[in-house]
Amino acid sequence: MTKEENEKRLEHLRGIVSNLPGKPGSYQYYDKEGTIIYVGKAKNLKNRVSSYFHKEVDRYKTKVLVSKIWDITYTVVNTEEDALLLENNLIKKYQPKYNILLKDGKTYPSIVITKEYYPRIFKTRVINKKFGTYYGPFSHISTMYALLDIIKKVYKPRTCRLPLTEEGIRQKRYSPCLDYHIKNCSGACIGKQTHEEYMKNIEQAREILKGNTREVQKMLFEEMQKLAEELRFEEAEEIKRKYILLDNFCSKSEVVSHTINDVDVFTVTDDENIAFVNYIHVTNGNINQAFTFEFKKKLHENEDEILPVAIMQIREKLGSKSKEIIVAHDIELPLDGITLTIPQRGDKKKLLELSEMNGKQYRFDRLKQAEKLNPEQKAVRLMKEIQEALKLPKMPYQIECFDNSNISGTDAVAACVVFKKMKPSKKDYRKYNIKTVVGPDDYASMKEVVRRRYSRLMEEEQPLPDLIITDGGKGQMEVVREVIEDELHIDIPIAGLAKDDRHRTNELLYGFPPKVIGMKTDSELFRLLTHIQDEVHRFAITFHRDKRSKHALHSELDDIKGIGPKTKEALMKAFKTVKKMRESDVESLAEVVGRQKAELLREYFDSKKQ
Repeated sequence: MTKEENEKRLEHLRGIVSNLPGKPGSYQYYDKEGTIIYVGKAKNLKNRVSSYFHKEVDRYKTKVLVSKIWDITYTVVNTEEDALLLENNLIKKYQPKYNILLKDGKTYPSIVITKEYYPRIFKTRVINKKFGTYYGPFSHISTMYALLDIIKKVYKPRTCRLPLTEEGIRQKRYSPCLDYHIKNCSGACIGKQTHEEYMKNIEQAREILKGNTREVQKMLFEEMQKLAEELRFEEAEEIKRKYILLDNFCSKSEVVSHTINDVDVFTVTDDENIAFVNYIHVTNGNINQAFTFEFKKKLHENEDEILPVAIMQIREKLGSKSKEIIVAHDIELPLDGITLTIPQRGDKKKLLELSEMNGKQYRFDRLKQAEKLNPEQKAVRLMKEIQEALKLPKMPYQIECFDNSNISGTDAVAACVVFKKMKPSKKDYRKYNIKTVVGPDDYASMKEVVRRRYSRLMEEEQPLPDLIITDGGKGQMEVVREVIEDELHIDIPIAGLAKDDRHRTNELLYGFPPKVIGMKTDSELFRLLTHIQDEVHRFAITFHRDKRSKHALHSELDDIKGIGPKTKEALMKAFKTVKKMRESDVESLAEVVGRQKAELLREYFDSKKQ
């Protein structure tokens, strides 16, 4: 590989890494031939994968691995545990060259409830659905043992391997084991527990393994309280440990479910010119394939037209023979012997949601990558998002935001910042000294500034903004509207950013009467709007601080006619304070500034004494 090829390879990889999401998931590295050479998992995909490409990486094996990477793909999940399970499945399927763990076919243990007449409950690593019903797998082994311990203590399922039958129990063929004598078993083998009662306990244990643990938690809590009241604190602490583990437990993983076998999952994430089709394949309850494919649209194809074609092409390309396909809604699919499933709940619904999440994440990452190459594209997207959110007549190319600043009405100022194409246009920023308002009246100050700003723009025939944002709630929006609509008779959309009790911006308001616009506060668009708000606040505060500083530097000497800056500087250097000057005689003053100015100073100070 030449130096130029290597630089091109690294540039391609860094582009992928820079756009990775900060979410849990599994990542896959490919070599030049497109073969998976490494599978990893991460709590934060972006941080983990980028660590491979740091210059300070000094491990020889890591350097060798990085030198072989030509492409990167990833699958996003919701939890770190699911990422670990997915990593396990992919490693077993692809046997990557640089993965040294989990290649031996081992898997995480599950819990099985057997299909015997008197079912048993125990851990296993072997999955055979004819033998029983399986729950898990469990990547947190301590959680699995805590569950088995709780089930054993509460429901006391048998641990013996005797082939119990109804007839055998009636004929007294079996003898009780040690567990019966130490009260860890209720003695179903000798008829001390009815089959109906035993199966009722098994069904309750099954509910725990399904994740329905509230009743068990309630019972454990009551037992813990009782032990504490009896001052049996060590036993209470042990029950508390089990209670917490059970509270953190979730036996249903969206990544792996033994109830699902040989299924394809397809979802579409639509864009203007491209459809992103995510594909997940599940075999024996394990995800072993997950890809997102891009399909360029012809004319104005919709989702229903794209998905059937995509399904046929992807299945042919990857050689899938699955007889069941999970999709979000009904489609016409020209395939015989295929069952289309549209899940409303359960494990299949979770797989569908996982597929949708990956398709959307892939689309978002591609968009970010394109926007880095073309920043104008990002600005247009954000302007479109504002336009759609507020239902504006056109994209807000120019946005202006106002803020007031004063302390008890003194040195009252205001500021206006201007954003063009979603970027600050600092040459258009304006500062205003409040002229007509006496005292701390933010509403009146806002009216004055807005009136001055847009009266001037209209007189000079300058372009008006496409959107005004007020740094405040409904009150500020109304006073701006009164000036814009009632006084100046112009039509400019007005939005407001309102704060909560902790003075944190938490709502975008629009319309009259103002209504809250549904927008996540952690979204990119909301962060941009709050950035505009922070910018006008910073600009106003800086202007106000500068004005106060000038007043603070004002000296009594500035009021004396005939005393200029140089004289003032000489006096301050000699006497340090005005008080010392006031206490000095003419001769002392004359030594510094001369007789004539000394007499002016003395005359001024004496007049102030009267």
